[in-house]
Amino acid sequence: MTSEQLSTKETITAFFIDLQDRICQSLEGADEVGTFREDAWERPGGGGGRSRTLTNGAVIEKGGVGFSAVHGEATESTLRSLNLTEPAEFYATGVSIVLHPHNPMVPIIHMNVRYFEMSSGQCWFGGGIDLTPHYVVEEDARWFHQTLKSVCDRHDPAYHAKFKPWADDYFYIPHRQETRGIGGIFFDYLKPADAAHKADLFAFVQDVGNTFAPIYTHFMHKNRDLPFGEREKQWQLLRRGRYVEFNLVWDRGTKFGLETNGRTESILMSMPPQANWAYDFRPESGSREEQTLTQLRKGIDWV
Repeated sequence: MTSEQLSTKETITAFFIDLQDRICQSLEGADEVGTFREDAWERPGGGGGRSRTLTNGAVIEKGGVGFSAVHGEATESTLRSLNLTEPAEFYATGVSIVLHPHNPMVPIIHMNVRYFEMSSGQCWFGGGIDLTPHYVVEEDARWFHQTLKSVCDRHDPAYHAKFKPWADDYFYIPHRQETRGIGGIFFDYLKPADAAHKADLFAFVQDVGNTFAPIYTHFMHKNRDLPFGEREKQWQLLRRGRYVEFNLVWDRGTKFGLETNGRTESILMSMPPQANWAYDFRPESGSREEQTLTQLRKGIDWV
């Protein structure tokens, strides 16, 4: 197949459909109890998707693995962001995942890989993976970041140096002056210069997507049986509250989905099953909670 044939919106969409299937199978196998429920849906303006949710598994308390392929008239805000003055149609497809575990020693994880195409001729890829531990463990953080660096390095030695800080900047909660977690990689508006470059970018996005299941099943197996008590569960609820704040106030994907009349249940399936907010909470001096807060900042070189 030619470069053009390898990276059409149809082949990209087919990959995302298969990726959703394979990730769900891997997570079910690692959880050993939970199974995904599928909810197929259609978007009134065009397209649709498959939302898959897992609740009350052995490891995963609530998780969502969503696939979508939607199209229609671009909103005025989308056109403005692309410096387009004439009406245009869009096509957007991708896979988005958020997993919230029972055990506070298992981290929250998020991944999104996506492709966007305009009838005006513009197209680009975006996505990334980031980790939100309730308690930051340096060994786990270094393994996670090294794994993502290896993915980047297979495609372009410059990728990690660009996409790691991008994640630090994107997954930041300005009103809290802290990062959502320990970051990862984030990239957006990766626009191909030609057909060959588009195939290269698609190969990178495929590699990122294929890396998700090995990363998270590693943490599921490693941390699922670590002990915890009520103190750790209460801290987990507070960290989930921060997660909610970022997703509802700052996340561009959430805003895009709501602005384009996306399916609300699918857009908000990233929310945790429970969360908590405590007024002016301050962790004990020298505690693991305080230590974690000192590591929720930009610019830490984990590798």
